[in-house]
Amino acid sequence: MKNAILLFMAIFLVFACKNTSEKSTAEAENSDNQNNKIQLDLEPVLNIIPISHATMILEWDNITIYVDPVGGAKAFEGQKAPDIILVTDIHGDHMNVETIASISGANTNIIAPKAVADKFSEAITNPVLVLNNGDTGNTNGFQIEAIPMYNLRQEALKFHEKGRGNGYVLENDDIRVYISGDTEDIPEMRNLKDIDIAFVCMNLPYTMTVESAANAVLDFNPKKVYPYHFRGTEGLSDVEKFKSIVSESNPDIQVIQLDWYPSE
Repeated sequence: MKNAILLFMAIFLVFACKNTSEKSTAEAENSDNQNNKIQLDLEPVLNIIPISHATMILEWDNITIYVDPVGGAKAFEGQKAPDIILVTDIHGDHMNVETIASISGANTNIIAPKAVADKFSEAITNPVLVLNNGDTGNTNGFQIEAIPMYNLRQEALKFHEKGRGNGYVLENDDIRVYISGDTEDIPEMRNLKDIDIAFVCMNLPYTMTVESAANAVLDFNPKKVYPYHFRGTEGLSDVEKFKSIVSESNPDIQVIQLDWYPSE
């Protein structure tokens, strides 16, 4: 009887140790899987600061990007100095030499099309990377592609001719951000791929209607879209209508409205 009890206890200990070992291994595997999931879910921090109309600041992976800075240094009081400045076009709501000169630090890199760079005066002493439609460049760890921006309607061709200005696609850590600049719903916009965040203009008579903007967005299917640059000669465009068109056709696209006109 004593031998039988000892045998039973030995068998019990063997199975208990085996189960404990299997449980520990499973817990470790689950922990590793959870850690992997957390790592896969992490994305770069992208903080969007609308300044006004076409002007914004993107704080992205500790890099500060100014897009079409105008309004003088006062418009950027309290903001971080730019590591990168992107300029899309020569018009006054996109380019102001005095503003660029006043906000640029010693290490600020400027990206612009040739038409813009040609208008820079001696006041701009920072390095300027000239990108024209279709060109790509790299700065501060970002890949930047110059996307065409132009008008399609006959009556609007005088505003933005093809080849002069740039939209941009910025890419970092597999995140792609599209900034339209002044454009209509051109094929180059509709054919964009894998855009995570898009900033899309919509104002008449200079760019396009909210319907055209919405239709183009539905074609290239970004994950998030921010209407911007929507003040025209008749006031502010109906961005709620834009949101309604996009959301009803594709609710997976998140339409986000920011305050681009705080004084209006």
